[in-house]
Amino acid sequence: MRTLFSRNRLVNLRNFPFFTAISYLVYFILYVPLVLVIIYSFNQNRTAQIWTRFSTRWYTDVFTNTDVVRSLKNSLIVGSAATVLSTLLAIAGALGLLRMGRKGSTFALGLLGAPLIIPEIVSAVGTLGFFLFVGIPLGHFGLILAHTAFCVPFAMLPIRARLVALDRSSFEAAADLGANEWKIFTWITLPLLAPGIMAGALLAFAISLDDFITSFFIAGPGSTTLPVYIFGMIRSNVTPAINALSTLLLLVSGLTLILSYALSTRTQDRK
Repeated sequence: MRTLFSRNRLVNLRNFPFFTAISYLVYFILYVPLVLVIIYSFNQNRTAQIWTRFSTRWYTDVFTNTDVVRSLKNSLIVGSAATVLSTLLAIAGALGLLRMGRKGSTFALGLLGAPLIIPEIVSAVGTLGFFLFVGIPLGHFGLILAHTAFCVPFAMLPIRARLVALDRSSFEAAADLGANEWKIFTWITLPLLAPGIMAGALLAFAISLDDFITSFFIAGPGSTTLPVYIFGMIRSNVTPAINALSTLLLLVSGLTLILSYALSTRTQDRK
């Protein structure tokens, strides 16, 4: 009798009953809604759910809408600033974890990675309460701080993976030749970490650009981000313009994540 488990061998999930059917069902639920959003963004009818004929009028409306342009500008400002700050903190965190003991690094890594497992609604409510308590104004500054906080673990994942895989001989050789820690960091560490840093920065930017819950709580007057603006459009009037905006946001986020994945894969191939 063939067994699914064996020593030194991974479980072959394909042998489980209905695995293929369940897999196709999961793919269907995940991706068909996205395909429908893209298709109906080219619908001429003003009612989003009723198809009439192909048209690109809603993309024209999106690019000529001053509110959309303002919201996109806010998203890019917040996302860019949060990406830079979170990437710098992620680099420092990854280097610090490398020098800590095993128990200490495990505890610190758990704290840094908390945003990955804490429900975002809880984090958003807590952040809002904290900002109001200490007097941090809501708006661009508050959004940048909040986005930086939850983007750090996402930026640190590829950076730390790259750092752990580096060969220590380069650092030891530089130290033997008289290079101080700053020179080793700028001449060796940063260039070797560059692919991981770029991958982490792109991942952080995509996470910040797509965020809705935290932005909804922290955004003040004049700092509405694009996801929050799309939510406001859905509550007032559902038109294919929402699909067009969502398609553009999906395109930017998808390209960013693909580029981040490509850099991470390239980094792993060089190990």
